[in-house]
Amino acid sequence: MSFFAVLFALILEQARPLARGNWMHVRLRRWARWSRRSIDAGRAHLGWIAWSVAVIVPSALTLLINLLLWQISSVLAFLWSVAILYATLGFRQFSHHFTTIRDALDDGDEDGARELLANWRQVDSSELPRSEIVRHVIEYSVLAAHRHVFGVLGWFSVFAALGLGPAGAVFYRMAEFVSRYWESQSNRPGEGASAALQRVAARAWSAIDYLPARITALGFAVVGSFEDAIDAWRTYIQQSRLGPPGTAVQHNDGVILAATSGAVNVQLGGLALRPRPSSPASEPRPSAGLDFGGVARELDSSTAALPGRQPEVGHLRSIVGLVWRSVVLWMVLLALLTLARLLG
Repeated sequence: MSFFAVLFALILEQARPLARGNWMHVRLRRWARWSRRSIDAGRAHLGWIAWSVAVIVPSALTLLINLLLWQISSVLAFLWSVAILYATLGFRQFSHHFTTIRDALDDGDEDGARELLANWRQVDSSELPRSEIVRHVIEYSVLAAHRHVFGVLGWFSVFAALGLGPAGAVFYRMAEFVSRYWESQSNRPGEGASAALQRVAARAWSAIDYLPARITALGFAVVGSFEDAIDAWRTYIQQSRLGPPGTAVQHNDGVILAATSGAVNVQLGGLALRPRPSSPASEPRPSAGLDFGGVARELDSSTAALPGRQPEVGHLRSIVGLVWRSVVLWMVLLALLTLARLLG
């Protein structure tokens, strides 16, 4: 059933993506804000309580509804899984940024591409050369694909195999969201999360994403140039050991980008993006999903220049192929697992 739930959710998301500022994601943002305001007091143990309320409560509610629906009808439980995956899984929650920037570069409009990248990531990209625009688009898009698709698939599959329904998808997306959201609010006077709460959320997210990040990297290696991807992965690990210490979050992202670099033979790591100096700290704009943000600093501190060709517009097409082949690989594995459960 997991295979069919994912298949229907992906088809539905492609045909009718979630609108920006949809009611469900607005309420989840309010829930994360309420959890912080009600519990956060600058202490680590209260930070873990706030994180648990923000992340585990929605996950447990998803599980409870799934169990109740199973008591009524397996069809209702299946539709519930499709609905949860539709809200947490999908390309259309970020792919329009990738597409518009790629089209601008294809048309030779580098200034337009810089502006689109700046608006997407809220960074200063005015001085980036063409190759760096492509590089940053690749990095952000690959990480978005991991967090919106492959990481969700991983946690959903684990929880579904344990009979816990789609709770894993909610658990993964909420863990990522609160880590990013609370950090983004840190500069708002009277609104920011404490440093203790931010550390708790970042630590929890890095642990939750540790295995999915490496599964995604391995998937890219399998559907891309396997030997080169593994070699780039190994090179990144060596560089990260020799360089200044980084966080586990950065290492998770770095592993994915290193495997991507080798899989399509593109050099990642280079000029850093800077936050827009004129952009005041503000609440993240409503998006079609729980989009990820605040990654520019992580990318450039976690990826020294990796071997490969200079980024070109053609690499954007290679990335699209790499991601879709990985989706096919996931669907084949889910189909085999579903078939094994039916036969067993």
